[in-house]
Amino acid sequence: MTAPWPDHLLTAATALAPCETVADWWARHRVLCAGRSGSIERAIVGGYMADRVAWAFATAYQAALRALVPSLPGNALTALCVTEEGGTSPKAMHSTLSVDANGGLVLNGAKRWTTLGPDGGLFLVAARDTRETGDKPVLRLVRVDARAIGVHVEPMPPTSFVPEVAHARLRFENVRVDDEALLPGDGYARYVKPFRTIEDLHVHAAILAYLVREARRLSWPRAWTERAMAVLAAYSDIASRDPASSSTHLLLAGALASGEQLASETDAFWDASSAGDPEAAVRWKRDKALLKIASQARAARLERAWERFP
Repeated sequence: MTAPWPDHLLTAATALAPCETVADWWARHRVLCAGRSGSIERAIVGGYMADRVAWAFATAYQAALRALVPSLPGNALTALCVTEEGGTSPKAMHSTLSVDANGGLVLNGAKRWTTLGPDGGLFLVAARDTRETGDKPVLRLVRVDARAIGVHVEPMPPTSFVPEVAHARLRFENVRVDDEALLPGDGYARYVKPFRTIEDLHVHAAILAYLVREARRLSWPRAWTERAMAVLAAYSDIASRDPASSSTHLLLAGALASGEQLASETDAFWDASSAGDPEAAVRWKRDKALLKIASQARAARLERAWERFP
């Protein structure tokens, strides 16, 4: 029987065989997800069972995508493809869905910074639907097989932190799209916009769970672990709430602040225990910058949330 995440984090082994490649991590990830239906539980348990921040992030990213689109297949490494040269807003989007001369729907355009793009099996691509007319662009999200004709994947240079997680530039040249590949609803309001909140929640939860395992492995103070488990419980509760709700954004901001404070406190623990595992300590100091990604966007989201309350 699969133990619930709090018990798993307090009883599971702390020594792990290292994962050196995406393929190694993906095989472990699929085994871990078996029997766990909740996306936040998969992120927390997967983060705990990661031997480095990179795989905690990758696990959280896959869990967050399945929170966004529950129908995604469990055996497909999936990537959300939004960012273009001009940004991520609907006005910056130049990828298009249009009708070709034969009456079929085709996808054209380019994306960049697609997470796990070089290893992906399924892409969720945001594109402007040219069949819709009006002053504002209408976005749709479409499923695209990474092996489909017209899909071109170009790996990007490694980032300075979590370099194990590769990114890619993508080009789509007249990629045929079936009607069933179109996800229902507005691509921006229903998928792109809420994913920012969902991803923040799952990624921070997974990284904190990773630190809980290191805390147990390296005998960090129990009081720190108790506080970390309490914050993980808060993340778990917030995951059940509407990601578009202003109150959810306020709760998440408070939980993230507590989680980031806990993460910053570990610098002293890493320094004290680095003799036992210097490689893990060096990786953490390199990769902890991931927690600050999109901090400006989170601050703006929080400010808008407070504006909705008297």
